[in-house]
Amino acid sequence: MRRLWLLVILAVLGLALRVQAGQGCFGPKCHSRGKIIKGQPHQPVASEQCDKCHFPHVSRYKYLLKAPQTEICFSCHKKIKEDISKASFVHKPVAEKSCLRCHSPHSSTHKALLKKDIKNMCFSCHKDLQTKFKYSHLPFTKGRCLSCHDPHFSQDRRLIKMESNKLCFSCHKDRNKIAKIHGENINRVECLSCHQPHGSNKKGILRPISHKPYAEKNCKVCHQTKKRGVALCLQCHNKNINSFEHFHNHLLGSCEENACLVCHNPHVGDTKDLLKDKPKYLCESCHFQVKQQRAKSLYVHPKCDQCTNCHLTHGSDHPAMLINGGNETCVRCHKTQGKFTHPVGEKVIDPRNGQPITCVTCHEPMGTNFKYNLRLSGEATLCLECHKNY
Repeated sequence: MRRLWLLVILAVLGLALRVQAGQGCFGPKCHSRGKIIKGQPHQPVASEQCDKCHFPHVSRYKYLLKAPQTEICFSCHKKIKEDISKASFVHKPVAEKSCLRCHSPHSSTHKALLKKDIKNMCFSCHKDLQTKFKYSHLPFTKGRCLSCHDPHFSQDRRLIKMESNKLCFSCHKDRNKIAKIHGENINRVECLSCHQPHGSNKKGILRPISHKPYAEKNCKVCHQTKKRGVALCLQCHNKNINSFEHFHNHLLGSCEENACLVCHNPHVGDTKDLLKDKPKYLCESCHFQVKQQRAKSLYVHPKCDQCTNCHLTHGSDHPAMLINGGNETCVRCHKTQGKFTHPVGEKVIDPRNGQPITCVTCHEPMGTNFKYNLRLSGEATLCLECHKNY
C-alpha cells in the first residue's frame, strides 16, 4: 500500500515538474503547440513558462489563471501600469481592465500580440471612422493609427501622443510654408481646430461647416475692424445678446479677450454652431470637477453627460444656468414629482438658507453615493439637515 502511494506521489510530482517546464501543457493529449503558438509567441509561452500565468491544477479564476487577468499582465508590464496611474485619460479597454480585448495572451501574427492588424483592431470599436472621405489624412488612409495615438493612455482626451501642434509639426516640418498660408504665428494656431485629423470631404481636410465670412473669403470683416472681444461677434450676431442678459451667464470675460472663442471656432467647425468640440467635452474642459464627481459616484443621473438637455449654454436666470428652475427642469421627465412627495416650490423654504426648496435641494444629478441621487443618506441624515427636532 505504501509503495502504491509513493508511486502516486512521484507521478504527481513528475507531472508538476513537466508543467513547470511547459512539457505537461504541450503534451500529445493536452494543448496543441501548433494551435496555441501561431506567429510570434508571448515571451512566457516561448520559454514554456506556462506557470507564470496559470496554475496547473485548480484556480479561483477562469482559464486556471493565478490572478485577475490585468494583474497578471501588470506583474510584468510594470512601466505601463505606472504610466497609466499618472495619465489624465485612459483608453476604455485599459480602464475596464480588458487587455485581452485587443491582445492575444499566447501568440499573434501581428505586432504587440494584437488580435488583428492595427487598422482593423481600432475599427472593431470605432466603427464611425469607417466613413470614406474625399480627402484623407495619409496616416489614417494607411491604417497607421499609432502614428498619432497612444493605445493605452494620454494627457489628451483624444489619446494623442503629444500636444496636437507638436504632433502635426513632427511630419509637417515646413513651418515657413504653413505660416505663409495662415498669415500669423503658427505656434498659436491649434491645427485640429480647423482640420479633421482623419479625413474630410473638403480640400485641406478642413472641417465641413464654414463661418460665412470665412467661406466668402471676407477676412477683413473680423480682422480689419476696431471692434474687439464679444463686440466683434455681436456686430453680426446682435440677436444673440439677449441670450446672455441673465443673472447667470457664460460671458467669461476673464477667460479670453473674446469670450465667444472659448466655445466657438471663428472659421470652421463640425456643426452649424461652429463649436470647437462636442458639448460634453467643451463643458468638461472647464467643469472638470463634474467629470471627476461622476467618475467617483455610485449613482449618476442618466444621460448626465448630455449637458444641454438641462442647461442653457449662454445664460439663464436660474442657478447652474438650468433651462427652467430646479423643479421645472426636472418635471419635464419626472412628471409626478412634487405632487405627492416632499413639498417643493416658492412657498416651501429651506431653513438653512431661506431659499425655496427644489428637486436639487435634496438630489445631486451629477453623481452621489446614495440611491436616487440623494445628497446624503435618505434614511435619516438628509432629513435631519432641516428637521432637526426629530
